[in-house]
Amino acid sequence: MERATTTMTVRLSGRLRDFVAANVGESGNYENVSEYIRDLIRRDKERSEVEAFERLKAELQLAFSASDDTYHPLTPAEVIGKNKRSSA
Repeated sequence: MERATTTMTVRLSGRLRDFVAANVGESGNYENVSEYIRDLIRRDKERSEVEAFERLKAELQLAFSASDDTYHPLTPAEVIGKNKRSSA
């Protein structure tokens, strides 16, 4: 599978630049800035996915713990509409 790559430019100055520099090269945990940034993005993506899963899990727990008399049937269109409003 071929992966397309995109070059992005990020400007850092002062403390941010110094912080990145301290984490790259012989003194840091990463060989280069690109490796460091990719790792940060992967971690942020994973954090975002965990948060989404936790929100889903909380919603399911509420649904399963609700009494039967609170059940209201919804059409697929109503479910989609509710999901669009809650994610906005």
